Amino acid sequence: MEAIITAYQDFMKGADPRIAEYPLMQSPFLMMGTLLTYVYFVLSLGPRLMANRKPLDLKKFMVVYNFFLVGLSLYIVYEFLMAGWLTGYTWRCDPVDVSQDPKALRMVRVSWLFVFSKFIELMDTVIFVLRKKNEQITFLHLFHHSVLPWSWWWGAKFGPGGMGSFHAMINSMVHVVMYTYYGLSAAGPAFHKYLWWKKHITAVQLAQFVIVSLHISQYYFMPSCSYQFPIFIHLIWIYGTIFFILFSNFWYHSYTKGKRLPKGSQDPPLLQHNGSSAVPNGKVKAN
Repeated sequence: MEAIITAYQDFMKGADPRIAEYPLMQSPFLMMGTLLTYVYFVLSLGPRLMANRKPLDLKKFMVVYNFFLVGLSLYIVYEFLMAGWLTGYTWRCDPVDVSQDPKALRMVRVSWLFVFSKFIELMDTVIFVLRKKNEQITFLHLFHHSVLPWSWWWGAKFGPGGMGSFHAMINSMVHVVMYTYYGLSAAGPAFHKYLWWKKHITAVQLAQFVIVSLHISQYYFMPSCSYQFPIFIHLIWIYGTIFFILFSNFWYHSYTKGKRLPKGSQDPPLLQHNGSSAVPNGKVKAN
């Protein structure tokens, strides 16, 4: 046991000290405990608590929640741009700036904020449980909301910035679109006429995975690349590839083949968050 503790302490010495005092970043145990509690609530505790209760009416909360995430995602995108992507990064093999330069510290701050936003987004699934929409808690949804925040935590802990932060900025851009859609959906039938672009959200997500994978692939073709954390490059590329395949499959069955999806699955997998969506007959389908 002592050897394990020593190995852990030696490993954590490589973490970026500038992010250590941010909430949730002191050690991985609080983060992992939060995610395990989330999974337990979603798969066991929550459904049992709601078994003999009526679904909660969370429409007003959902509108506020979704548009709050729109604003937060916009702010994160702006901070990523101002912390490096429009103020000095080459958009190629950019290393993590480990200095105390104000811009480098700004990148640390927005990297933490991005990670923290992933924990806020766990509420997506909690809303499903409280509204008794358990059929929408797919493997892909649960994987996205639990495993990816775990990996993003390590990325921010050891390498807040550089080329590894590109995918976080792009992901935040996509979330502006996603949460705008769900905010309008939850706002009521009067706004459903503005949701004609639902199909195109899947295209935006597919484009995200292509752009991120192409950008991160530069690492493999640049022998002089000085990015310090290749493990994050490999993980980002793997995630991008997996999600591109999953979303391409959804696109094929949903929009190309025209196969009718199971009830509750008409929205793109990662868009089955918490809003309501319009259906052709003009009624509202709660997701």
